[in-house]
Amino acid sequence: MTDPLPWWPARFIRALTAIGVLLPAQGQGRVVSLAVGAGRVEAEVQDSRQYQVRIGLTAFGKTDWAAITHALAAKASTTVLLLRGELPRDVEETFKAVRLPLFPSSAREVSLDCTCPSAEVPCGHLNAVFSALVARVGDDPFTVLALRGRNRETLLEELKNRLMSAGPLDPGDRSPALTEVMDTFFDSGAAPGLGGAAPLHRPRTPSDALLDQAPPFPITVGGEDVAELLRPVYQALAGEDGP
Repeated sequence: MTDPLPWWPARFIRALTAIGVLLPAQGQGRVVSLAVGAGRVEAEVQDSRQYQVRIGLTAFGKTDWAAITHALAAKASTTVLLLRGELPRDVEETFKAVRLPLFPSSAREVSLDCTCPSAEVPCGHLNAVFSALVARVGDDPFTVLALRGRNRETLLEELKNRLMSAGPLDPGDRSPALTEVMDTFFDSGAAPGLGGAAPLHRPRTPSDALLDQAPPFPITVGGEDVAELLRPVYQALAGEDGP
């Protein structure tokens, strides 16, 4: 029994079917190399001879990806899964929210080319590459994102940067972003009572209360109890008047 496909390759197949690429289809030849980049798939297929196959897909520009990354970073659960290397289902909804399709939605987005003499499009070599591409997507869901213009490393780095520089989540919270206060984050400022800083209010507990809680000292000094000898010192340090 064949295990069901994860959601992203199954969704990819449905998207390809909707634009006229019927899978599974009879492939021709053996795919010997497959490279995926922004807006393109380039492959070599060995048949009676070696053919070059190219699949083009619209890649998004910097402005589009800035909107996508901002929308993804706004969802904590989605971001956590992406940073773990998973592609949650709501990623597609996030793309739709910024009016961009994650998966191909129109035949106009896709271009197909093979150096073989066949007039059929897609030819058997293209079908073989599409099957290999679906398998690649099944192994690595970030393949779809790479086709749209962001590989795994770049996207995750941008998400991390977004999170580090993100503003307050609460609209009423005016706290600055962490990156804006890093130079003074560990600066405690002037010590209380020094340099014009307001002094701290002393606690209501008497300064010598600790002596009353300490167990009796086993020794005396000149016949005097050690705690009683220390009591004026504690009071003087706190600026208190003695009894």
